[in-house]
Amino acid sequence: MADWSPSTYLKFEDERTRPAHDLLARVPLEAPALVVDMGCGPGNSTELLVERYPAAEVTGLDSSPNMLAEARQRLPGVSFAEADAGSWIPDIGTQLVFANAIYQWVPDHLAVFPRIVTALPEGGVLAVQMPDNMAEPSHVLMRKVAAEGPWATKLKGAARQPLPPARVYYDALRPVARHIDIWHTIYNHVLDGPAAIVEWVKSTGLRPFIDPLETAEREQFAARYLAEITEAYPRTVDGKVLLRFPRLFIVAAK
Repeated sequence: MADWSPSTYLKFEDERTRPAHDLLARVPLEAPALVVDMGCGPGNSTELLVERYPAAEVTGLDSSPNMLAEARQRLPGVSFAEADAGSWIPDIGTQLVFANAIYQWVPDHLAVFPRIVTALPEGGVLAVQMPDNMAEPSHVLMRKVAAEGPWATKLKGAARQPLPPARVYYDALRPVARHIDIWHTIYNHVLDGPAAIVEWVKSTGLRPFIDPLETAEREQFAARYLAEITEAYPRTVDGKVLLRFPRLFIVAAK
């Protein structure tokens, strides 16, 4: 895929940061010395970690040069570096690995989580949040438009796989974690209309579908997708739409 767009991602900063707030509220650490924000994006989640743990050494990691550039501008006093979430393991002494909406993009993350927890010191915490919305109309319709259009062959396999059930994560982490807190939260984001839903997913879930397309194809895909979204998300009494968004949260303490 092409590099991420911080400006597009941050159009819905408040909504995207809310799950990070909710995840951080459940982290059972008072004063960790070393904290890593894996998949830090433009630094909005890193900012929360710095505010909660002002005495900690906080490092933000991401695979996107564009996101890292935005994060460095936002938090010039914080260390940021490029890293691959699929292979990265925390350095010795890291007490908190915080990951807000990154590991759904890592196909083998179910194997990565136990490796991270194993590398943490006693009492260390892995805190993860991932969208669990592949069955929502926003994503079902991406796959529908992809399969029914002239780009079907080009986009075959573009969709990411759905997350496993919560029990699967629990079973994978239980041998290495002393305590596991795992839950779902369903958000209903109030957006201006169907076009706002398209704008939301353009910076995340829609990217694997539109990045491989030529400019004219992208415009045609977006038009068809918007028509489907308009049908699937009726307007509320004040003209808004509600984007239903389930997310999975995991806090595993070693």
